[in-house]
Amino acid sequence: MSETFLSTNAEIAVLRNELEAQGKKLVLTNGVFDLLHVGHVRYLNEAKALGDCLVVAINGDESVRELKGPGRPVHTAEERAEILCGLESVDRVVVFHEKRASRVIEAVDPHIYTKGGDYTPDSLIDEEKQLLDRLGVEIRILSLVPGKSTSATLNQISEEDPDRQKKIAILGSGTGSNCLAILEAIESGKLETEVAVILSDVRDAGILDIARDHNISAIHIDPGTEKGGQLTDAAIKEIMDRLIASKVDLVVLAGFMRIVREPLMSQFPGKILNIHPSILPKYPGLNACRRAIEAGENESGCTIHLVDAGVDTGEILRQEAVPILEGDTPEALQARIQEQEHLAYPEEIAEQLAK
Repeated sequence: MSETFLSTNAEIAVLRNELEAQGKKLVLTNGVFDLLHVGHVRYLNEAKALGDCLVVAINGDESVRELKGPGRPVHTAEERAEILCGLESVDRVVVFHEKRASRVIEAVDPHIYTKGGDYTPDSLIDEEKQLLDRLGVEIRILSLVPGKSTSATLNQISEEDPDRQKKIAILGSGTGSNCLAILEAIESGKLETEVAVILSDVRDAGILDIARDHNISAIHIDPGTEKGGQLTDAAIKEIMDRLIASKVDLVVLAGFMRIVREPLMSQFPGKILNIHPSILPKYPGLNACRRAIEAGENESGCTIHLVDAGVDTGEILRQEAVPILEGDTPEALQARIQEQEHLAYPEEIAEQLAK
């Protein structure tokens, strides 16, 4: 162990081979491990019991900021390493600077890889899962202590502040016109909130450029390879982790072209809003403007609703009507509907935050 309490991947790889020669096993886990709590301690004890040497890979400080937001980490990587090395269960600590621990996994080739009970084998990031399978590493999902997490601890501290400003997160897949309208309402004082994070399933989506222009954390979520607009378990978990870490009070979908499902909805019950370009229950789903015109409707509009397990089936909170004009095109109708969306959505967000 170096004086910095950190080992290198190469040093751990040598240790792994030495252990294997002795018929012993190396266990690897990874995470941020900021604000160490009893849940961490019990988890690490359980991980160590699976083998003979426990190596903890921790995210570097920049990686933590990208994952958890500008207020993290509370402790630097070297400080976190020193704290972890003070535990009897932890033998070595390495640091990685990417979002994923793939390089550490490949370099170390552990005998056993562990994750906490908030994961399942299916919710592991595809890149990591494929690598572990290729290397033949045994994957073990360990139990968690209910209610004990870094995010829960930080949220409890925040909730004790009666003057804390409520926060929202915005999820979108496109240009972000509704997102921009929300930000403009905040800047003008019409909407009192803070946008803590903006997430998109599209790497080059315009909504992420808007986030960066406004110095807001802009996060691309890899949606995985599921068909029909579905997000993989890993993507759902990453979204949920980001929202919890950002301590948001309300989740706002603004042109998010993916289906939101459990366990995200249970984590934010009655706190996920969506806006849809039709007068629901008419024309849920895609191509609502085109379908309304083709059906010969006289009007369309927008609906703000809570998100439930269906597609645009949640409780309706607000609707604004927009006439369909003779010779209308889907694009022209969509543009007029968006004018109403940009007025109505910030107002309804304010209503929901006031509850």
